[in-house]
Amino acid sequence: MDTESFGGALRRLRLSAGMSIRDLARLANCGKSYISDLEHVRSSPSLAVATALDKALGVGGELVALALSPPMWRAALSTSDDQERLVLAAHRSSRLDLVAVAHLRHQVHQLDDRYVCEPSTALLANAGQYLAQIRFLSTHAPNGRVRRELSAVEAEVATLMGQLVWDASQRRDHATAHLYLDQALRAARQCCDPVAEGLALLRKTIVVLYGEQNPRTALNLAQQTAETTMHASEVLRGLALLHLAEAHAMLGARAACEAALTEADTCFGRVDDTDAAIDLFSSSQFGRMAGSCYLFLKDHRRAQSLLEGTALTLNDRSKAQAIVLGNLALTAIRQGNLDDAAARLHQAIDVIEVNWGGGGLNIVFGASREMRSWPDVPVVQDVQDRLLSLMTMG
Repeated sequence: MDTESFGGALRRLRLSAGMSIRDLARLANCGKSYISDLEHVRSSPSLAVATALDKALGVGGELVALALSPPMWRAALSTSDDQERLVLAAHRSSRLDLVAVAHLRHQVHQLDDRYVCEPSTALLANAGQYLAQIRFLSTHAPNGRVRRELSAVEAEVATLMGQLVWDASQRRDHATAHLYLDQALRAARQCCDPVAEGLALLRKTIVVLYGEQNPRTALNLAQQTAETTMHASEVLRGLALLHLAEAHAMLGARAACEAALTEADTCFGRVDDTDAAIDLFSSSQFGRMAGSCYLFLKDHRRAQSLLEGTALTLNDRSKAQAIVLGNLALTAIRQGNLDDAAARLHQAIDVIEVNWGGGGLNIVFGASREMRSWPDVPVVQDVQDRLLSLMTMG
């Protein structure tokens, strides 16, 4: 049995929703002839179009996944025994077993590991391919246990897709990120996995906090994440409390912020190697987030102290390293130390040129805007020239 084409899925979903082509064109802000071309496979959709159609039909990411997935994904698989199980599973559902699902999960984990230090744009196609595979195989799973395992993998890869889309858009495409993260939440709840649910909630908190810059909504999401993971993972609960602290800091509530930081530190002190989310834990996280909190609270000396200590532990060209260096530049700018600020920005740009992390880019450009008050200072001009070159590269 072949995977369904984008056009076939679009027609099926449109008819199932009782919509005419005219109705769908109006809701998705597309031309009628274009939708007709899509349904008859005379044209291919962009990610933006697939997202608009997904929203208009309310189908939870199915069309976006198909738009991102290579049509002949089976040909990309090698001939190892576990990968062969996936190929056969596409034709004979009885061959889809837990070993094949475990192999697919391993592939997703490998892709997730690359997120830290590689450009998100380089990972999007593979993540979309895996998500399309999972959605297709889920309709042919032979029993409840295999379906639950597939739901668990779907939660992981949909969460990753949310991260990748948001990061690749330089943290501007909040809607598509939420689309994938909501899909991850549904899958996690379907298989009753509080760790996967907590991670999806945490990523939604991050989008709301840093992208939409809505700390009040982020407070509720962070609290929900902490409650969901209370008995499942000290790592995820601690990370949720760090984001809770930062939301309080954005609102100027220092006492509440510091209380959340203390609680997060306590959680991290209880982490051991058996934690279900141990792979997400890093000794640099507390200092990075606490430093950011004190930046929002305008305690620049305290922020600088925390961030400098964290920077010493990071030398991995990661997206987190770029964020720390960018925030250190901000502490220097706000204390009038332009030489130090410029040096930190150059270091951050060195890292960004490797991984193109959206968080680091946003902070670096924000810092450069604050430096415009000193347009005639040579170190400031050097930074502006470097950023201009970076924009040209991007």
